[in-house]
Amino acid sequence: MSDDLTNPIAMHCKYWPATFDGALMPLMIALHRVYAAKTARSSAIFSRHGLCPAEFDVLAILRRSAPPHELTPSDVQRSVIITSGGLTKILRQLEQRGLVTRSTDAADRRIKPIRLSPAAIPIVEQTMQELIADSSAWIKSTLSEKELAQVTALLNKLLASSAAPSEASK
Repeated sequence: MSDDLTNPIAMHCKYWPATFDGALMPLMIALHRVYAAKTARSSAIFSRHGLCPAEFDVLAILRRSAPPHELTPSDVQRSVIITSGGLTKILRQLEQRGLVTRSTDAADRRIKPIRLSPAAIPIVEQTMQELIADSSAWIKSTLSEKELAQVTALLNKLLASSAAPSEASK
């Protein structure tokens, strides 16, 4: 096989030209590759701290909430990108490891707030410091402050438009 499989843009253009968009395809591939690179870098950091990405997300959501760093499962669910069943599994794992505690709300016994445990604080703090240092070293060595602001603004613009109904569904 003589095709260069590391060049998906050329492959797509050559073998699937009906769906090739010369402006959009390079962006989509770049976004996918940057996401994969960032995920790999972050996963190594999570692993050093005995966490999976979803566990870290839950701990970080609790950490950035007001003291005593406690939220309802519904509050956490609105901030994560996993199903409610997936969240239940993550919460169970974190509770078994002593990283979160669950209590019962006195006013509504059906609600079981989740609280960041004292044991979790140094773990989530250290993990976040390493993630920020790694991201800063990687991104700021590549992009200028102006480029970083531009990329951020453009990605936020795309994100904001993703909540709007698409033209195709009208």
